[in-house]
Amino acid sequence: MDNQELSAQYDEAGFGGRVGFGEKPAVLVIDFAKAWLDPTSPLGSDLSKPLAETVRILDEARAKDVPVFFTTMAFEPDMSDCGEHVARKKRHTSIQVKGTEWVELDPQLKRRPNEVLINKPRASSFYATNLLSLLVSHRVDTLIITGCSTSGCVRATAQTSHDHNFRTIIPRQAVGDRSASAHEASLFDMNARMADVVDVDEVLEYLRGL
Repeated sequence: MDNQELSAQYDEAGFGGRVGFGEKPAVLVIDFAKAWLDPTSPLGSDLSKPLAETVRILDEARAKDVPVFFTTMAFEPDMSDCGEHVARKKRHTSIQVKGTEWVELDPQLKRRPNEVLINKPRASSFYATNLLSLLVSHRVDTLIITGCSTSGCVRATAQTSHDHNFRTIIPRQAVGDRSASAHEASLFDMNARMADVVDVDEVLEYLRGL
């Protein structure tokens, strides 16, 4: 089936309902660091457009004092905190070393001192981190997720966000992937199963109206 046919089948089956925006949002920016943004990196690609769209969202979120969180993924130089089989499966983790430029956030994000940077050990930003506790502390009901990669960490985080019963929002132009096909397939699947995939302009309009 093509996506149009599949959408019709999913709709008939009861997938793809809309959760909409709530009253207490937060923005989560996933892994916009050099290892993912620099095409010379083993896992990098040109994500300049999703990065620029994320900056637009951050500008509006900060203007409304919306909580902002960032993630990166970094391990000890000897990978002792990564895990043998994870390091074996994803050999690129060898460059994701704590304290190196590869795991530092892109300066265009202009992270502020009160914006928490979470070092996550796995794809989901919730796994073995304090993200859930922080969202509860801020009484968040809506999680707006940007960053990369759409088919990996964004999708894994969206699934966990949905499982924790947050309204999960994916601005389509503010997430990216090194694979165009994986990106599109993941947007389709997230929209059907776990999140509202919307245009960035819809997110901006919502934030301005808070």
